[in-house]
Amino acid sequence: MGRFKGVILDVDGTLVDSNEAHAHSWVEALAENRYNVPVGELRKLIGMGGDKLLVAAAGLKEDSPEGKRISKRRQELFLTRYLPKLQAQPGARELLRHMHSQGLRLAVASSAKKDELEPLLKLCGADEVIEHQTSSDDAERSKPDPDIVQAALKKLGLPPREVVMLGDTPHDVESAGRARVAVIAFRCGGWPDKDLAGVLAIYDNPADLLAHYEASPLGAAD
Repeated sequence: MGRFKGVILDVDGTLVDSNEAHAHSWVEALAENRYNVPVGELRKLIGMGGDKLLVAAAGLKEDSPEGKRISKRRQELFLTRYLPKLQAQPGARELLRHMHSQGLRLAVASSAKKDELEPLLKLCGADEVIEHQTSSDDAERSKPDPDIVQAALKKLGLPPREVVMLGDTPHDVESAGRARVAVIAFRCGGWPDKDLAGVLAIYDNPADLLAHYEASPLGAAD
């Protein structure tokens, strides 16, 4: 085994091609409540927790009556209109199985709500190989705060130096960095390399990492 014993997994954008779906769900829910936010602006916020996204996009607190209404509607739109059409990122299932076969311990750290996370895990096959999962329900503060990553670390029972995170957004990179966890990033979430600075390596998608696995930080020995 290489230098790492555990892998913390982001899901949206990293393992499932869902970032655009989340962005459009938010834009539509906000528009129904007279908040017109361009999808391009909203797209940059995907990956952070919904509580922080609402503040950034509309100046609303998630626990306010209006915030609760918009959040609920966003979830309804995502689950009914977009989730049935989503697909796993290329190579996601195969990469997960390979990491598991190599003895790596896998845990999910996602900003998604638990009832949204479960179908996403099934879609990419993560439900078959992960040991633990943490969602926004398990952390007081959402990404880019480090709470969710720290919760996953605690469940794995490993020190930060023995764990790497797979993510696709600057919010993943910041959250992991604040928990002292290194990151391998994917471009498939839609962010350019310059926005993913400070990571160990960047690959196009899970399939690209799998194709170069032995030379990657996951395959390389100390």
